[in-house]
Amino acid sequence: MNRKPWFALALLLGLAPVAFAHKPSDSYLSLTPRDGGWTARWDIALRDLEYAIGLDGNGDGAITWGEVRARESVVIAYALAHLTLRAGDANCAARSGPLQVVEHGDGVYAVLDFALNCPAPGAQVLDYRLFFDLDPSHRGLLRVDAPAGTETVVLSPEQPQHLLNAAPASGWQQFASYWKEGVWHIWIGFDHILFLLALLLPAVLWRENGRWRPATALRTVLLETAGIVTAFTVAHSLTLTLAVLGVVDLPSRLVETAIALTIVLAALNNLFPLVTTRRWSLAFGLGLIHGFGFASVLRDLGLPNNALALALAGFNLGVETGQLAIVAIALPLAFVLRQTWLYRRLALPVGSAAVALLALVWCMERGLNINLLSPVAHGVATATLASPVSLPGVHRSLPQPNPI
Repeated sequence: MNRKPWFALALLLGLAPVAFAHKPSDSYLSLTPRDGGWTARWDIALRDLEYAIGLDGNGDGAITWGEVRARESVVIAYALAHLTLRAGDANCAARSGPLQVVEHGDGVYAVLDFALNCPAPGAQVLDYRLFFDLDPSHRGLLRVDAPAGTETVVLSPEQPQHLLNAAPASGWQQFASYWKEGVWHIWIGFDHILFLLALLLPAVLWRENGRWRPATALRTVLLETAGIVTAFTVAHSLTLTLAVLGVVDLPSRLVETAIALTIVLAALNNLFPLVTTRRWSLAFGLGLIHGFGFASVLRDLGLPNNALALALAGFNLGVETGQLAIVAIALPLAFVLRQTWLYRRLALPVGSAAVALLALVWCMERGLNINLLSPVAHGVATATLASPVSLPGVHRSLPQPNPI
């Protein structure tokens, strides 16, 4: 028996369970210079802190203000133990204020506002180690607001340190940084990947007499795929730019729900085809929504005013690079298997149905703010973060005994 089709089917459909996984974590650290040191703000996801040190005291799956407040000193100590700023031969001393919380597009975050007092001037090295021992995919998004300009850096296990007080990064260096950020966020954006795969599954087929038939010409498949990917890129680049510039501003919950709905529609179009030609128009129309999702990433990271155009271009090109890498893996495999019954009768319908079902669950979770699937992070279930109210950009002091 030829095992290649079965292996390919497993690879194509294996991405769906991955999408159940918890989004790889980010934290947001911003530094502003002051006399004798720095003023800092650090946003850390409560879901990550729950996994690392435990916040849900009664184990009911909902983290309350009281539970966070009870662990406030532990949270602050844990975070600051994994962040060091060294000036010369001595460490800068950290003085933290009260813990607060804020809601980002992907959940509720603890906010640490603290001061770093450095004993000596000169070169200073920031060493970031948060969660790296628990989750190698974690990234620290550093923003430095210095008089010479704003600098953004992605800190990772491979690059945990950054030199402060150095010459400000050039525009092209920031372009490269945002390019890498664009690549990273398309690869961890499971909903964007599933949307793209839902569009690509029938790209190696054509519709005739109510049935999918294998395409005969590679050139036709490549043109179809190029049209889909280009339309998706143009669409999300357009809305990303409009959102980042503040021309259009939509609530994050509405955007995330709409993104899940676009996946449902793209997958259902494979099962009950309405758009069978010029499918690039479907990619463009639905792809407009995805740009608003990418914009939330950039808003959290922050854009340098002195290199806004380069940062936007870098991020967009990074997303495009990440997309092309996915296409380069999925398309040749699909083209080789397009003539097998396994692909046309099983991979396409079952894969599309699985994607549609998963996205429908996401749509309900995001729209109704409920939890239907237990998120999985680092191989274990995490607590559900109850969040009945929207807190975009607003801090809340901890003494309130209300559930988050």
